[in-house]
Amino acid sequence: MDYAQQIYKDLVVLGIVKGDTLLVHSSLNAVGKFNNRCQIIIDALLEALGPSGTLLMPALSYKYITVENPLFDIEKTPSCVGGLTEYFRQLPESVRSLHPTHSVCGFGAKISFLLDKHIRDNTPCGPNSPFSKLKDIGGKILFLGCSLHSNTSMHAIEELCEPEYLFGPSVEYTIIDYNKKQYKKKYLSHGFVGYIQCYDRVLNILDKEDYSFTKVLNTDCYLLDAAILWKKVYLKLKKDSLFFVDKIRE
Repeated sequence: MDYAQQIYKDLVVLGIVKGDTLLVHSSLNAVGKFNNRCQIIIDALLEALGPSGTLLMPALSYKYITVENPLFDIEKTPSCVGGLTEYFRQLPESVRSLHPTHSVCGFGAKISFLLDKHIRDNTPCGPNSPFSKLKDIGGKILFLGCSLHSNTSMHAIEELCEPEYLFGPSVEYTIIDYNKKQYKKKYLSHGFVGYIQCYDRVLNILDKEDYSFTKVLNTDCYLLDAAILWKKVYLKLKKDSLFFVDKIRE
């Protein structure tokens, strides 16, 4: 099988077009186990987006950068959200936003607008984060072999509404940027103490025309419009702040 061409064809059927700005959440093993799979998947995504497109992947590092280990190095700290994201982070052309726990990597036509100002935020997914800015330029969110539960953009919408479960304590991190400059900065962390995230419930508030669904190779994939997601999730959170979480039973 020509995996690259089949993945490309499936992505086009899903609704990805040339010039799109695309944030990809992924499960590498769900897509399949074949030789050079990371490069093949990236090549197929880039072919679908074309030279005028922009490809983004989360490079979250909250499992590694903690109160006990608060040093974040933009070039060395790995991603903790899957093998494809870590491969993508290490590509020579990939640029990373500056945030100790919720950075995003990417390259393409709109990368400067999306990544450059993330450092200004003092929360994980604030107004300057790529998760927030994606909606402003017609961006899309792809769930490649992973469920809609893996949707970091939900945190950015939650930060607008500030439900009771969202924020935890402030944490001071040490940050090393691309110029090897080292400095300290405090961030308000996300909490979720006593709650389980249930972001797959977003399907309950979206209309069928708001998203597309198909298989890429043999794995289920969803494609969402970021602006529609923001509009409908925000309205739901304002009415029911606990709709997307469950309390943990003691």
